Amino acid sequence: MILHFEKYHGAGNDFIIINGYNNVVRLSEDQVKYMCSRRFGIGADGLIIIEKVDGYDFRMRYYNSDGKEASMCGNGGRCAVMFAYNNNITGTNLNFIASDGPHYAKVINDEVVISMNNVEGIKIYDDGFFLNTGSPHFVVFVDNIDNINVTLSGKALADDKRFVPDRTNVNFVEFKNDIVKIATFERGVEDETLACGTGVVAAAVIINFTGKKTTDSIELFAKGGKLKVDFQKENNKYENIKLYGPAKFVFNGDIELI
Repeated sequence: MILHFEKYHGAGNDFIIINGYNNVVRLSEDQVKYMCSRRFGIGADGLIIIEKVDGYDFRMRYYNSDGKEASMCGNGGRCAVMFAYNNNITGTNLNFIASDGPHYAKVINDEVVISMNNVEGIKIYDDGFFLNTGSPHFVVFVDNIDNINVTLSGKALADDKRFVPDRTNVNFVEFKNDIVKIATFERGVEDETLACGTGVVAAAVIINFTGKKTTDSIELFAKGGKLKVDFQKENNKYENIKLYGPAKFVFNGDIELI
């Protein structure tokens, strides 16, 4: 089977995107894993299939690079929106649905803003904070993010018995001189990614929740670029959350799958 693909990235968080809008595309776990392989395939943190669905501009079906269908990916959602816009599937204002429900989105030049699910029920631990922003996240504050082995330390926390059976993504956050830096270990990728949309949302919520910043708009610097999160807070419930950031086309091509 010859399959056409496009590749996009959102602040260095990169995705293979397949247009299944008019033709149904079904891929096996091994095929997704092969395509995402950086040594043997195209190379990506994840793979997205765009599908037609009643009531929305499209459905986003997301797979991690381990080949398994996964929970919501914020940067993947923003890249999916830009792909749909560039391929004349949608206009600049649209609604799509993902594994965690509906999302509103808007294309603004080379950036995309998407709505994210409300957040509540934050769990406080001695070593960090756990919450769900469409995907589960554990947020840990550190003094110097450059001293952290994100992959090693992140995997240890992701595998912690507190988070079985689904495990968790892990975000290390440095807050210094009013500047927020973030590094994320993503389950399913099993490595550090250059940015993580749902992780950035989790970090922004916790920064506000802990009083480190009291504003309702927070910029965060991932290793792949800058992202921004807006929200409204009501009795420790975070609503009207929006994730802003770049979504850029990288290249396209065809790949032969067995």
